Amino acid sequence: MSCARDWTPPSSLHNGSARPAPELHLYNSLVDAKVPFVPAAGPGSRHVSWYTCGPTVYDSAHLGHARNYLTFDILRRVLEDHFGYDVRYVMNVTDIDDKIILRARRNHLLEAYRATATDPSQVARDARAALAAAQAKQAKKVGKAHAERKAALERSSDPCGPRGDGRVVAELDTLLAQEEHVAARLAGTLAALEALGPSADAAALLGVAGDVLAEWLDAARGGEVTDPAVFRAHAARYEAEFLADMEALGVRPPTVLTRVSEYLPEVVEFVRGIERAGFAYSTHGSVYFDTAAFRSAGHTYGKLAPWSVGSVALAGEAGADGKRHPSDFALWKARKPGEPAWPSPWGEGRPGWHIECSAMASKILGRTLDIHTGGEDLRFPHHDNELAQSEAHYHACGCRQWVNYFLHSGHLGIDGLKMSKSLKNFITIRAALESISARQLRLMFVLQAWERPMTFGDQVLGEARSREKSVRDFFSNVDLALREAQALADAAAGTLPERWEAEEEVLQAALESTAELVHAALCDNINTRGAMDALGDLIKAFNVYRSARGPGSASPPQRLLIRSRPGPLRGPGRAAQRAQRAGRPVPLRRAGRADGGRRRRAAGRQGPGQGTEGGCQAAKDPQAAGGRAGEEPRLPRAAARRHCRPGAGRRGARGRCGRRGGVTRGFAMETWTDGCMEESSTEVLSPQVYHI
Repeated sequence: MSCARDWTPPSSLHNGSARPAPELHLYNSLVDAKVPFVPAAGPGSRHVSWYTCGPTVYDSAHLGHARNYLTFDILRRVLEDHFGYDVRYVMNVTDIDDKIILRARRNHLLEAYRATATDPSQVARDARAALAAAQAKQAKKVGKAHAERKAALERSSDPCGPRGDGRVVAELDTLLAQEEHVAARLAGTLAALEALGPSADAAALLGVAGDVLAEWLDAARGGEVTDPAVFRAHAARYEAEFLADMEALGVRPPTVLTRVSEYLPEVVEFVRGIERAGFAYSTHGSVYFDTAAFRSAGHTYGKLAPWSVGSVALAGEAGADGKRHPSDFALWKARKPGEPAWPSPWGEGRPGWHIECSAMASKILGRTLDIHTGGEDLRFPHHDNELAQSEAHYHACGCRQWVNYFLHSGHLGIDGLKMSKSLKNFITIRAALESISARQLRLMFVLQAWERPMTFGDQVLGEARSREKSVRDFFSNVDLALREAQALADAAAGTLPERWEAEEEVLQAALESTAELVHAALCDNINTRGAMDALGDLIKAFNVYRSARGPGSASPPQRLLIRSRPGPLRGPGRAAQRAQRAGRPVPLRRAGRADGGRRRRAAGRQGPGQGTEGGCQAAKDPQAAGGRAGEEPRLPRAAARRHCRPGAGRRGARGRCGRRGGVTRGFAMETWTDGCMEESSTEVLSPQVYHI
């Protein structure tokens, strides 16, 4: 005889009114809209392939680069650590490029000139000649930009004209402003040169006009530079500097780093594949992409910026002998005097600008990419050309979409212009870190929409510093509350009331609400500003609770509540995912591992002479670290900590969320200063995004 079981489904299930859980949406430049994110392997897959355009290593990295790489580091951390994706992150280093060749050659020629420049009057004559040539060249660029802007403006006013010309006008406005800025800078150089007067020595003249002299010397003698070591040494220097800058900023290293110089066979074979498919033609030792043939085969050229197609100024590639159409672009460039070259079926030469990314990304990630990222300025022509040549290479496989999600970070502007090396209006990362901490820079970008332009200035930096102070004060208050509760527990022989009152209910509700708000914000195009705002409200809620449960209150603060974490807001961590796929039991996390494991590792790295009197005070004195005499040194889960590490004097910052995968342990902030790590963390901020 069966016995009926009495159970009523929750009303949300019974009446179908359950609110669906938010899903991750990303702003996809292919459609300029937020769309649901689904990996190429399927909605149940946790594997994501991601290629990001790395640096062209011809000069020092500046804050505009920091905007790009920190932004995508933040997005990557959210995907990996919050949503639990296993990301294969590939970044290239462009070490063969026009800019590198020109800068290396010019620096080489200028140094040779400097070594023999003993007659100031001759240097002055050369400097004036160089400035005159540079100004004439720049005047042509300004005139060309004016003419193209005027034509685009006329097309945009035609009701029957092509759609999108309004965006072309806006982009040409930006280009014109940049060209005029360069012209004004050259005029300023001429004024500075004249101000030196006839008594100036060679060193002073070179200090003012060195850049234009280098360009002038290159135009006359650039073909004489034939030593490949000149170009390789230049690229290697700035690559090392860039990677050191990224480490100082706390950017996670890529899964794979690819250099163009190491993938030349793959580049050549990729070009041959495009040629075999009928989408490329060779002329005078160069190979060009055939945009007309590409369109004729049913493909779309200019997916990311269709309004820019046909603009010579925006394409940025000068005409060449044998090109069939102005929109065609170089896949392989024939050798010229004063340039490094490598063998190919078309003769010695080097890769074009765009082909390297297609070849290297396809080599590592295959013929479909989940995510491709880069700065907004790379939309056209670079990324549009990448898409075209990759679809052409895989045409026989039916490829119509090489990248599923294209993400572009907004420009970082200064004084109304994009921060740029060519405009010489930039602040290097190293110079910025002398007055701004890496954490403050990261917070500055966290507080902005990642896909929109932003302006660097006192206002955004001031807000970042204010938020940092708020979080630091919060950590201090949590630490103090826990220490006070511990002192009360010690005085009461370890027994304290655990009864919840209205104040605990309010704080618990704030915790749960914040967890949902942070998750919803991150699902909404990784809205880190919204997540930070939600966390700011949580800090306020804790401060109210702290006031109600401060010294002298009838009830002490509830330690278990302060240390509590709302449940994970995403799928299982990586260890659990691997166990599930293999049919093994899901491993359990040992309590305290995320904190204690790193503390033990930090303690194990301490050496003599580091920290305070040869070691960290926390490691030398367990009681100073919140422990008891005779115990292994430990720190409370919510405390400000300092650990010594090898490499005194190293500066930089990074933030993380304990172990990657699993339940996030909380908001964490770290700063490397003078060989010590200062870290603050607390479980109260467990829904926080760990990358501050």
